[in-house]
Amino acid sequence: MLYRFAALALTLLLASCGGGGGGGSGSSGSSTPPTLRGVAATGAPLVNAAVSVVDGQGKSVGTATTHPADGSYSLTLSSTSPAAPLFIQVRGMDATGAMQVLHSTVPTVSSAMVAHVTPLTNAIVALALGTEPAPVFAAASSSGSQLTQLASAAPAAGTFLKTLVKTQVSDLKFSDATALDLLADATFAANKGAHDLLIESVRVDLARSSRNVPLLQIGNKFLAAPTAEVVVELPTAQTELLKSSGTPATAITSTLKAATSATTLLGNLPGLDDLGAALNQLIAQGTSVSAILAHPLVTGYDKHNSRTKTDLVDILATYTAANRQFGRFQLVGCADDAPATGNCTKVLVSALISDSTGAVVDVFADAVSYNKAATTSNKWNLIGNGKKLAYGVYPLAFRALNADGTASTAVSPNPGIGLQVEIQAQTPNPIPTLPADQLLSAATVQLPGGFSIPFGYCSRPLLCVSGTPGATSLVPTGGVGDLAIQRAAVGWIGTADSVRAAKFVASYTIAGTAETRTAYLRADVLGDPATSRFPTLDGITTSAPLFAANLQSGTLSISWTTWAAANPDLRIIEIKRVFTPTAGGSPTVLDTTVPLPSKTAVTLSTSYTPVDAVTSELWLQAVDSQGRRFHTRYTGKV
Repeated sequence: MLYRFAALALTLLLASCGGGGGGGSGSSGSSTPPTLRGVAATGAPLVNAAVSVVDGQGKSVGTATTHPADGSYSLTLSSTSPAAPLFIQVRGMDATGAMQVLHSTVPTVSSAMVAHVTPLTNAIVALALGTEPAPVFAAASSSGSQLTQLASAAPAAGTFLKTLVKTQVSDLKFSDATALDLLADATFAANKGAHDLLIESVRVDLARSSRNVPLLQIGNKFLAAPTAEVVVELPTAQTELLKSSGTPATAITSTLKAATSATTLLGNLPGLDDLGAALNQLIAQGTSVSAILAHPLVTGYDKHNSRTKTDLVDILATYTAANRQFGRFQLVGCADDAPATGNCTKVLVSALISDSTGAVVDVFADAVSYNKAATTSNKWNLIGNGKKLAYGVYPLAFRALNADGTASTAVSPNPGIGLQVEIQAQTPNPIPTLPADQLLSAATVQLPGGFSIPFGYCSRPLLCVSGTPGATSLVPTGGVGDLAIQRAAVGWIGTADSVRAAKFVASYTIAGTAETRTAYLRADVLGDPATSRFPTLDGITTSAPLFAANLQSGTLSISWTTWAAANPDLRIIEIKRVFTPTAGGSPTVLDTTVPLPSKTAVTLSTSYTPVDAVTSELWLQAVDSQGRRFHTRYTGKV
């Protein structure tokens, strides 16, 4: 491979001259620190994200924050002669609300450098390291040999990665695909251009095999199921990439050697950002509710997970009144139940909503459709996914803690694992002071292995697991047991139910009409989740336990700053207190609105006065970028 010889020769030349690799300066004899710039994006920009840079000796040489509009960053390194390679990490929330920790690299140091940070650059770094990048970055000061391998293998890794997405590269019509530099393309912006759409059109995940081998998984984002079409064993790939004439394709363990592509859809996507611009213009004009209702952007809107057109207009009117603005849309997947080959008629999208100061205050998710014939209005418009309720199945892990933060011995296994099934049971009442409206009474979910699990209404936002088929009035526990098909439960049959792309079919009757819905696992269920992944509170110790009286007070402030710093790829999405009568009966559940990152504290402001003895619990739920749920239960000390 000529590019391997060229990269190696260049690295050795720069090292011998005192510039670039091996600790040389940015430019021979220069006393001016080098500069580094780039764009952090997952399709849409990663805004207000933290950028950290270390050099080839693991020394910190700079930090920055990405721009709140376009995800760009720029910094002057703190060293005039940083060792190559530069290793970059970006941490922040993407346009779907998921926390991302992504990496990139600059193999050879120069006076002015470019390093974009995207899921594709993260894949390049993983291929070059032969493992997940985050642990290596965290231990960069003691990872000198790995960083040397990163510098040597990164150019070849970028070339190899392009072969895994070659169908998308062809569909997006790059003028010179061989010249495309996924790490340092000088023209790249998160603007639905060809490079940006290449990032958005594939799912890129890091995982572990049953033999604990680090894997790179790539698949077409617009398939009905989130299938890992191409699977690469990272250690084998790295070994081949480090050879002068290696064959990294031998590390591919899947039948497919390249991901499939939504060919027709990709040709229509460059104009999607026009929709966001039009919505922002609508908001800026201070348009009335009636005018929004009649606007072409929403006239074809059906519904989206029970959200009606009127509900959507109310949301847009709220944004108008508060002077909110849409960020760029990020492509999430396909809303079609059975997408046509190479196409998708309803595209799931998400965008961050910012206030007038640029602070992110909301995450907007919906579906859009393309009208090729439109000439006087936008070709892309909001349409909704057409579904009467929300439904999803997710990998679940649960841990029970005592009031002092130690693991509970009353629960076994602890941690436990399973599946979290979410079937929407309620919609908010238009009058906020009134109870939510019931959507449906019961449902049945068929697992891939053939077992069927009944669910019933339990006066909660989601249906609860039922021990009695057909039951429509259940008493909830308030805890994870309401939603969880746990490993020890009847119906759990192992591998078929717990792997990525496992298919779960829900059957129910809503408004007199029988329907079926399909959900797929986004990631494997973790067989042995690390205890550090479960959310924990600051300041809880044996000498400072969590008291039940404080949970009931309505004045307790809690924070999870330490846990969030140690788990930047996780985000808390639910905080609730559950007060259960010890004599039996329905619990009282008090939900607390969770602030968006980077806030990591909240006050449990609603008080609860028990009539009789109760068990007082605090529940925290976190989610990672692949949808895995991590629940922690604290039991308050009486």
